[in-house]
Amino acid sequence: MPDPITAALLTLPTPRCAYLYDTHTLRARARALRAAVPARTTILYAVKANGHQTVIRTLAQECDGLEVASGGELALAIHAGAHRIAFGGPAKTDTELAAALDAGALINVESPHELQRLAALGRPADICLRVNRTGTTLTGSHTMTGTPTPFGIDEHQLPQVLATIPGNLRVIGFHLHAVSNNLDGHAHAAYLTDAITWSIKTATAHGTDLRIVNAGGGLGVDYLTDASIDLTPLSTVTVPHGIELILEPGRYLTADAGHYATEVLDLKTTHGRTFAILRGGTHHFRLPAAWGYSHPFQIIPVDHWPHPYPRLEITDTTVDAVGELCTPRDVLTRGHHVTRLRTGDILLFSRAGAYGWDISHHDFLRHDPPTFLTLE
Repeated sequence: MPDPITAALLTLPTPRCAYLYDTHTLRARARALRAAVPARTTILYAVKANGHQTVIRTLAQECDGLEVASGGELALAIHAGAHRIAFGGPAKTDTELAAALDAGALINVESPHELQRLAALGRPADICLRVNRTGTTLTGSHTMTGTPTPFGIDEHQLPQVLATIPGNLRVIGFHLHAVSNNLDGHAHAAYLTDAITWSIKTATAHGTDLRIVNAGGGLGVDYLTDASIDLTPLSTVTVPHGIELILEPGRYLTADAGHYATEVLDLKTTHGRTFAILRGGTHHFRLPAAWGYSHPFQIIPVDHWPHPYPRLEITDTTVDAVGELCTPRDVLTRGHHVTRLRTGDILLFSRAGAYGWDISHHDFLRHDPPTFLTLE
């Protein structure tokens, strides 16, 4: 158990509920990735994974810049002083496109219609086209290309789009993000090589001055173990002179830098199943429910019991860790064996720094939010 985490949590009033973000881990992850990628690679942190100001500020310093997918994220990136910004996403408004141009962001254009709307702003810009290719060699939690999705331009439509680029816009690259949360490092290296090869071939065929190949994110972590994608094979990728490879990792950089902690309010058994009812739940940490898995936890014992009523305790049994919401789907973990668990103890869900708070339905039932703590 990390002592600084325990110490920080025990300073909070009960019932305790908090997110803790560790900037040391953020820096270590960014530096590990930097050491693994080939020359001429640019790393842009994907803000969608975690938009906490400390996380963004830290990774804006450690990475080459930030990748955003909304006007709100663009504002966060500007405030964080990002050296470079890329703007993607399938539903950019005209106001967001104009703001991206004002900020000097590289826009990843998602469709022919978006291309025309951007051109209609009447300003020159270098852009990348996001392409939904016909197939992908990667596997992961979410597939973005090679299947019907709202992301990117169908590869079969690309020749017509490239032939009709408006005069104030210049295509300098392709955005080819394929999957999320890939755990196979060798497959990812092969994907990067294929993305570069395909981009060079396509640009040559259409007379495009290729400068950028944006391979997106997808570097994964395993939530049921402590495993992450092996970065070592990435060093085998060759990025030709004159081309910049852009990576947009989010989960890999932030998952291990975040912890969600919440106090046990009640212990009860109904119809043969035992539940630990928490001051928290999926409205704070939605990822386990969204992905349909049981997130592991550790128990932080809290010996102090200031209440006049008896303290509940269970021993040597399995427990479902459930939240405070009025829905049976508010479940973080099912069937987790505990040696001893008491009301007032804290459950610590590690590897919660990516797509935790940011994707959760915070306002359902209007419970108080967790406390946010930073470990420097």
